[in-house]
Amino acid sequence: MTAVRLSAGRLARRLPLRHILCLLPLVLVVVVAVRHRAVLAEGVGHLATAKWPWLLAAVCVTCLTWVAAAVTRQGAVVDRLPRLRLLVTQFAAGSANHLLPTGLGASAVNLRFMTVCGLPLARSSAALALYLLAESVARVGLLAALLITFPHALRLGPLLPDGAWGPLLLAVGAAALVVVAVFALVRRLRAAVLSFLRTALGEARSVHTRPSRALALWGGSLAFPALQASGLVLVGLALGLDVPPAHMALAYLAATVAVALVPTPGGIGSVEAALIVALVAVGGPVAVATAVVLAYRIITVWLPLLPGALTLGALVRWKVI
Repeated sequence: MTAVRLSAGRLARRLPLRHILCLLPLVLVVVVAVRHRAVLAEGVGHLATAKWPWLLAAVCVTCLTWVAAAVTRQGAVVDRLPRLRLLVTQFAAGSANHLLPTGLGASAVNLRFMTVCGLPLARSSAALALYLLAESVARVGLLAALLITFPHALRLGPLLPDGAWGPLLLAVGAAALVVVAVFALVRRLRAAVLSFLRTALGEARSVHTRPSRALALWGGSLAFPALQASGLVLVGLALGLDVPPAHMALAYLAATVAVALVPTPGGIGSVEAALIVALVAVGGPVAVATAVVLAYRIITVWLPLLPGALTLGALVRWKVI
C-alpha cells in the first residue's frame, strides 16, 4: 500500500500541471465551438452580407470594452496594478468567462492576477465584489435611465404569457427566503459572510477616499455596458435593423440584466435568445433581429475566443496568473 502511494506521489510530481492548465482553455474552446457550430456558421453567413464600416466600428468598440474593464478593476483597489498586464488579463478573462458559467472564469482569472500582484486573498475578493457591484449598479442604472427616457420603447406585453409574473415573483421570493434562512441558521457561514463584508466595506471606503480610484471605478463601470450596447447598435446598423439606436441599446441592457443569473458559459444560448426577444420587443423584425444577434455574438464572443484562450494559456505559463 505504501509503495502504491509513493508511486502515485511521484506520478503527480512528474505531471506538467502548468502545461496542462495552459492547454485546457484551447480544449474548452474546441468543445464549445463544436457544440455551437450551427450558430457559428449562420452568424458568419450574416456577417458576409453586412456593411463593413459599421462592423469594423463594432470590433473597435468591443476592444474598448477590455480597456473599460481594466480601468474598473484598477478603480476597485487602492494599490497600483501593472497596467499592461492588467489590460492583457482582461482580454484573457473575457475568454475564460465564455468557457465557464456565470462569470466564474473572469472572476477566477482576476482573483488570481490580484493575488499574484501581492494583494491578500481577502482584499482581492473584496475588490472583486466591489467591481461586480459597481458594474451591476451601472448596468441597471443605465437601463433605468433609458426606460425613463423611452417609456414606451420596450413592449413586453405580447411576448410574456398571461400570468407569468406571479410564478416568477413567487420563485424569487422563495429563493430569497431560503438564503435568509440558511444565513440565519448556519453560524459558521454567517461569521464568514460578516467577516467578508467588513473587509469589503473597508476596501470600498479606502477606494472612495481617493478621487482617481472612485472615478476609475464608476466611470469604467458605466463605460463597460455602454460600450457593449454600442456594439449591438453598430451591428444593427450594419445589417439594416429598422430600430432607433437608443431602443437597440435599451434592448441590450434589458436582455443582459434578465439573463445575469442564468448559469450558462458566457451566457451562450441564453443571451442570444434574450437579445432576440428584446430586439423584437422594441419593434425589430424577427428575422433581422436574429441576424443582428448572431453577428453581434460572432464579433464579441467567437472572434476573441481563440486568441483569448491562447493569451490565457500564455499568462498561466509565464506565471502572470
